[in-house]
Amino acid sequence: MNLTTRGPTQPQAAKKFRDPWWLLVLAIVLIVVALVLLQPDPFQRILLFVRDGIQVTIYVTLVSFALVLLLGLVVGLIRLSKLTLLRGIATVYVEVIRGIPVLVQLIFWYFAFPSLIQDIGRSLGWQALIEYRPNPVAMAILGLTICYAAYMSEVYRAGIQSIPRGQMEAARSLGMSYFQAMRYVILPQAVRVILPPVGNEFITLLKDSSLTSVVAVPELTRRGREFMAASFIPLQTWLMVSLLYLVMTLLATRVVAWIEYKTRLEK
Repeated sequence: MNLTTRGPTQPQAAKKFRDPWWLLVLAIVLIVVALVLLQPDPFQRILLFVRDGIQVTIYVTLVSFALVLLLGLVVGLIRLSKLTLLRGIATVYVEVIRGIPVLVQLIFWYFAFPSLIQDIGRSLGWQALIEYRPNPVAMAILGLTICYAAYMSEVYRAGIQSIPRGQMEAARSLGMSYFQAMRYVILPQAVRVILPPVGNEFITLLKDSSLTSVVAVPELTRRGREFMAASFIPLQTWLMVSLLYLVMTLLATRVVAWIEYKTRLEK
């Protein structure tokens, strides 16, 4: 008679995270590698030409998104505050920014805003302002930040409002200030709720960074346009550019999925 007993089954939280969609990322990467190796002319030339554009795309996206997270949180908290004036200003900001296309905002910050600064300099007689010239990358980051922070503030607001009011009341009854309750009780719970939409905003921002090509930012799309204009091979150029964007977006999506999994384990 077998008296051997089985030990406890492995806890669900201890299982390794397996995401089969990484195979899709690997497949796209292998396609890019195959194109470069099998047809180095033109695919290798295209990759070498646009590689600095990939770096600029990643830089603009990461810096903009970090600022979007901060500004969006501030605006979201203001919209939840009891200060009528500040709440009204934040609401107007969100409604106005969300009603203007991203491309129009980028053009405004690169062309119209510097002109306004120069006009102010002429009226004040300040030579530094008169001679102001915009930095394309800085203006692109500014435009993307102000635009996407309006959307992100709504994500924060919805996440915070999804937490039961009793959580805040319990924290305040323990002697916490409003900001302490937000930092230690409300926001940690809200982060788990808003993580999927925040990930979606990051993917959208990564793709919309291509719009900065119209304001002289040398990112991936602009470098692709420059190569196409010099070589007159649009099919291969935009095929490679599309695959490179696909690799970045799929990779970011999988990272977001992994972060979501890790936060679920902590519940």
